[in-house]
Amino acid sequence: MYPSQTWLHRAWANAYLLMILTTLMWAGNAVASRLAVGNISPMALTSFRWIAVCAVLPWLLRDQLRIHWPALRARWGFIALLGMGGFTMFNMLMYLAAYSTSAINIGILQGSIPIFVLIGAFLAYRTRIGLMQALGVAVTLIGVAVTASRGDFHVLTGLRFAAGDLFMILACVFYAGYTVAVRNRPPMPGLVFFTAVACFACVISLPLLAAEIALGQYYAPTPKGWLILAFVVIGPSLLSQLAFLRAVELIGPGRAGVFVNLVPVFAPILAVAIIGEPFGLYHAVALALVLGGIFIAERLGR
Repeated sequence: MYPSQTWLHRAWANAYLLMILTTLMWAGNAVASRLAVGNISPMALTSFRWIAVCAVLPWLLRDQLRIHWPALRARWGFIALLGMGGFTMFNMLMYLAAYSTSAINIGILQGSIPIFVLIGAFLAYRTRIGLMQALGVAVTLIGVAVTASRGDFHVLTGLRFAAGDLFMILACVFYAGYTVAVRNRPPMPGLVFFTAVACFACVISLPLLAAEIALGQYYAPTPKGWLILAFVVIGPSLLSQLAFLRAVELIGPGRAGVFVNLVPVFAPILAVAIIGEPFGLYHAVALALVLGGIFIAERLGR
């Protein structure tokens, strides 16, 4: 075995490394959304992303898709809704948000997804929320409010939030809905299911891309825009999914899920390092509140 093969084999067997790489790529998506402004239009980035994924995965997984086709066909409406909410709407709103908010804000607001999942599970399945979990929800939502208001109490009381922050909060609600609903997915390998959802996301994104063109909001990607698209396809769309599924296989979904809380940590670091965004005091307070609320809800609230 060659040294490079040995290194890859060890990396593939290390769940913690895989989850760190996964969350780095997800955090990188927040930075990519900001870099995309002026280089590739939001729906072009969303639609081209899923077109590229669907040009690769269905062919690679054609035999497994054929085996699981009856289950996929029986639940096509459910899978289409997941693709629309979790993939198309989430990414479209994130890329739109980048036009009027920072990558740091986008990353911190992503940290609220586990709390929205907790609320969604209560609404959908009446999953009990204990006292400590309710406290964690409240603390995280205060962190979201601090982020959206830029730490300005007058903005909070006047409800004068930046459109980008509101778009990102709505995006998190959509992804939380996807996470809650995916509990009822048909039994099949995770990558096969992801491929089916991505295909529906691709189809659903095409009319939105057509609307962007009709409204005159589309512009051809710049060379930098094509590089951003390549990163989004290879990193957050493909490699992160493979790494996440492998990590879940190694240590289980519960332990792997804890690492998702690294996204709002990595995103500000990458935003400062790559695009030089300023990290203010309100960012630190909001990040502490969001992560503290998640810790209270997920760990102390068990």
